[in-house]
Amino acid sequence: MPASTDAIISRGPDSQGHYVYDNVGLGFRRLAILDLSCDGNQPMTDESGRYTIVFNGEIFNFRELRQRLVRKGHQFHSQTDTEVILRLYITEGRSCLKKLNGFFALAIYDKEEDSLFIARDRMGVKPLLVYRDEDKLFFASEMKSLLALGVPRKMDYVALSHYLQLNYIPGPATIFKGVKKLLPGHYLYVKGQKVVGKAWYRIPYDPKKTQKNKLSYEQQQKKLLELMDDAVARRLVADVPLGSFLSGGIDSSAITALAARHTPHLNTFSIGFRDEPFFDETKYANLVAKMHQTNHTVFSLTNQDLYDHIFDVLEYIDEPFADSSALAVYILSKRTREKVTVALSGDGADELFAGYNKHMGEFQIRQGGFKAEAVAGLDFLWDILPKSRNSFFGNRIRQFQRFSRGMLSGPKDRYWDWASFVSERDARNLLSPASRRKVGKKLAEKRRRDILQHLHADGDLNEVLLTDMNLVLPNDMLTKVDMMSMANSLEVRTPFLDYNVVNFAFSLPVESKINANMKKRIVQDTFRPMLPEELYKRPKHGFEVPLLKWFRNELRPLITDDLLSDDFIESQGVFDVEAVRALKAQLFSRNPGDIHARIWALIVFQHWWKKWMMG
Repeated sequence: MPASTDAIISRGPDSQGHYVYDNVGLGFRRLAILDLSCDGNQPMTDESGRYTIVFNGEIFNFRELRQRLVRKGHQFHSQTDTEVILRLYITEGRSCLKKLNGFFALAIYDKEEDSLFIARDRMGVKPLLVYRDEDKLFFASEMKSLLALGVPRKMDYVALSHYLQLNYIPGPATIFKGVKKLLPGHYLYVKGQKVVGKAWYRIPYDPKKTQKNKLSYEQQQKKLLELMDDAVARRLVADVPLGSFLSGGIDSSAITALAARHTPHLNTFSIGFRDEPFFDETKYANLVAKMHQTNHTVFSLTNQDLYDHIFDVLEYIDEPFADSSALAVYILSKRTREKVTVALSGDGADELFAGYNKHMGEFQIRQGGFKAEAVAGLDFLWDILPKSRNSFFGNRIRQFQRFSRGMLSGPKDRYWDWASFVSERDARNLLSPASRRKVGKKLAEKRRRDILQHLHADGDLNEVLLTDMNLVLPNDMLTKVDMMSMANSLEVRTPFLDYNVVNFAFSLPVESKINANMKKRIVQDTFRPMLPEELYKRPKHGFEVPLLKWFRNELRPLITDDLLSDDFIESQGVFDVEAVRALKAQLFSRNPGDIHARIWALIVFQHWWKKWMMG
């Protein structure tokens, strides 16, 4: 067991603990956020010796819950949220989860009953992986811990196919057969050979109720402000240095504005990109910092700074994950950790309130009209013009092409297409004939159908947002932030994902979130009085790592002579040599398009393969 907890030392560099009884073992690594005086270390066992808990995360309302338990006669031996959870479980059983406001992965062993209870938070902020066979069950926060326990490394080729399409693996699947991600808001109860899995939380979305929302738009804004202020205030409690990410976008700026109300001279952190001015937003972050008098730090990075950390990121990844912006998150987390231990972020707002360009595209298709028809009618033009995420015009052409293609699809196919970097056909063609035969079409279709289950032809945009909350948020965005922050022992807290805010967001009609002129409408309008006007006069664009430049220069040997060389591809047997060769030819051609995203996905996978399948 020590090898399993040692594998995730960055998650808990401050201490570790183990509990072993008969054929049960629990292990824990700790990152000190609150003062854990009075025997607060884990695993924690109650005074009777019957119940033992391991818990990763933070419960923001644990003090109120503790006071209620004290009034009922309970005595506590520590000041920790861990003990509060344990006593809640002892008194209320599995239903205790509904009282917790926070993010977590937890396990509680009942020695008398010989049962195990494991659970994951509502939104999936914290990961929880489970391996089960006929005679044992393992669980861990990261794959590397399970591998240290000897979990079989048998690849799931359906998961690989979806990875090649999406650049990440959607839960509950993982890259290994037998290992599953416990879905957000779910628990498992294990007793003997019986394993009961259940959803203890689902986002409460009812389309009829959203359309009949009785609050005026002004009242909705007031309610959102109240909920967000409370969510931020709860997340400012810590006995270690705390700060806030500040990108200069509306979301992180709103979090900063609220946090500055409660914390004078709040520490805020931004990264700038000296060599990529198109993506540098530090000007706007500085305006927010000045307005709210924060103690602001800008980490100004060069492309060399980014390049220097590529292999740090690749080394940490223990399941293929190819969102290249993870590199920037890794560096931001690394630099921020030098000054604070906890950071607030604006993650989740785009998925909740329709902040992505794809949401505007979906809105326009559902609205129809001349503009939508005109873009679709020029599909022949978008096909031949050069497309790239790295320039304004190239990105617009790329968006027009995807929009035009989406006009011809139903909501399910359009969503999958817009979520993917590569079509299902192109992903399959990239695999070797032997690998293709291992991709079960029925299983692949079932997993896709499960992901898209909330989308209907007569539905509205809230269904798209709900699908984002179940797919994109936990499997891409939160995975990226958790991995890269934990790699640097930094805890990131996300006020927009407070379940009270989430529940409220899905009580709102679409028109409160988006119209023909504005994405994320209610967020922008609610926080406008608290933010510089300049933030509302600029286009939104995410950061793109300069992969194409690296692939043609510094990383070229990695492609031509190592990970994507013909010899390695052929000996490995996973991919089709000719298909990979064609991708490389396009990469080094005069019109590479967005091929670098596909190349990056292959490099991430190949590096992972060498480390975890060959090592």
